[in-house]
Amino acid sequence: MKKLTDNSIKLPQKLMLLGSGELGKEFVIAAQRLGNYVIAVDRYENAPAMQVADDSEVISMLSADDLERIVNKHQPDFIIPEIEAIKTEKLLEFEERGITVIPTAAATNYTMNRDRIRELAHKQLGIRTAKYGYASTLEELVAVSDEIGFPNVVKPVMSSSGKGQSVVKDQGEVEKAWNYAIAGSRGDTQKVIVEEFIDFEVEITLLTIKQWNEPTLFCLPIGHRQERGDYQESWQPAGISEQMTSQAQAIAKKVTDALGGAGIFGVEFFITKDEVIFSELSPRPHDTGMVTLISQNLNEFELHLRAILGLPIPHIEQLGPSASAVILASEKLDAIVYTGIAEALSEKDVDIKLFGKPNAHPYRRMGVALAKGSNIQQAREKAIAAASKIKLESRA
Repeated sequence: MKKLTDNSIKLPQKLMLLGSGELGKEFVIAAQRLGNYVIAVDRYENAPAMQVADDSEVISMLSADDLERIVNKHQPDFIIPEIEAIKTEKLLEFEERGITVIPTAAATNYTMNRDRIRELAHKQLGIRTAKYGYASTLEELVAVSDEIGFPNVVKPVMSSSGKGQSVVKDQGEVEKAWNYAIAGSRGDTQKVIVEEFIDFEVEITLLTIKQWNEPTLFCLPIGHRQERGDYQESWQPAGISEQMTSQAQAIAKKVTDALGGAGIFGVEFFITKDEVIFSELSPRPHDTGMVTLISQNLNEFELHLRAILGLPIPHIEQLGPSASAVILASEKLDAIVYTGIAEALSEKDVDIKLFGKPNAHPYRRMGVALAKGSNIQQAREKAIAAASKIKLESRA
């Protein structure tokens, strides 16, 4: 596995991105600004990152044969997963051949499933998590739910953007939660995790930058709000105490040190009145971190790239109270036009990013509004107002 050092950094590098959604698109833009060559891969044509990449491939990333074919074809220097639904065993083979997998093939394999990262954090590292259990059938889910108690949270062990996640208030909602979790699951497993419902004050994402040969770095914590298990808005700074920030940093470093490699990790926590509780981890840029497109001198995609390539990160500056709010589709559309953009952009310190997804369906994330304000409340209000002005219509 190649690890670039200060004396060996040569650009361009050839990067293969597995998963080409909106986070991948911003990463490709960051990579190309330093002249790198990017191949964007996804299961459908014209995915957001493909629109700005040098080359693209449409495959099933759960197919070992398909992965073998495109890696042999393109011979990338780095393979950079952006989603969970990947045949991770194949990544281990590629790493053995000398291709660098980010953060590592083993770490990617660990973090593709919620059960494995939860076991690592709780059982191996002794980190406080919500109480949890697993179920592979509806009958098992009924039993585990009774054991955990109500309310609880049911999630697929493999999914993205909150798909398949629901809060279960009583036994009468368990079957509905099972069906929803299985429908939202990615990959080839029918397994769900049941978690104790934490009465938190705020959920945060701590963007944790692990470097090959330099100390681990952190962005200021990002607060976020979810609906249907998916992020709706985020803000930075999160407004938690220095003591709780330090606790979150210590936990994030402990987990990422165990995983190894390099790149950015989105580490999620529940912050209660008295505790910092580890929730989840993604070994890549995080959707809530899109706020860094306006809130920092180096956004999360640029930080991910620098960490991967072994480039210096001398200073991460937070630029003041900032927020993001998602732009959601409300109906199924196959040919899309957007209106309200000029009105949204008429406000000072507001920006809009449209992802360029080829079609829409209810609750699909189609873009994000970004805003800065004199305080977090003002920034959030501006971002939400801007997002609400963007409308989707069918192309005439």
